Amino acid sequence: MSTNALPPVVDAATWQRELAELRTREKAATRELDAIAAQRRRLPMVQLPEYTLEGPDGPIRLADVFEGKSQLIVYSHMWFPGKEWQCPGCTGLTSQYTRLEFLENYDARFVIVTQGPIDEALAYKRKVGNKMAWYSTTNSPFGSDVGAPPDAGFAVNVFLRDGDTVYRTWHTDGRGTEQLSYTFPLIDLLPYGRQEEWQDSPAGWPQSPTYSRWSGSKEIAAAYGE
Repeated sequence: MSTNALPPVVDAATWQRELAELRTREKAATRELDAIAAQRRRLPMVQLPEYTLEGPDGPIRLADVFEGKSQLIVYSHMWFPGKEWQCPGCTGLTSQYTRLEFLENYDARFVIVTQGPIDEALAYKRKVGNKMAWYSTTNSPFGSDVGAPPDAGFAVNVFLRDGDTVYRTWHTDGRGTEQLSYTFPLIDLLPYGRQEEWQDSPAGWPQSPTYSRWSGSKEIAAAYGE
């Protein structure tokens, strides 16, 4: 007999009934997410000054980072000067994005900006196998102005371009970035979930300190990098 914590075993009819009850909540959550997205589309926006970032080919205006698209998603990657391995959460989340061409059908682009010097940032990108386009805000107040100052947190911002004028339309940070990840939705489907101590789980379920099961940047580099 297994000594592992297990969900109760029931007959198929009982399982189907309880699944249907859960499905009611899942569908309600889907409709709420639709409503949230509708509200997001109705947000006002704020006009930005001109910013110059650093790209692989040198200085580049923020308006030109759009590469002709009208919409831009920017992930601000945490950066710690002198560190060999940068933020594992940022490294792990952004390593997921290997196929972003579909955004072209929506007149959009998704890039990374970081406070690290561009040469170091591009070297780290190669080291961890990241496939996204990277830009540096080392010589620009852009990072601080959009909620990702030096030596501080990460953030996601969305921008809209009208000609050479750029507007900021949305922002999130912290756990707000989870909706951009496929890892957590997959893990949350599992019977044991994320197995982190803060989660509401049945008694006896395996639980570990928060973040302890996350892949570190060195592990990500070993799996995907040079």
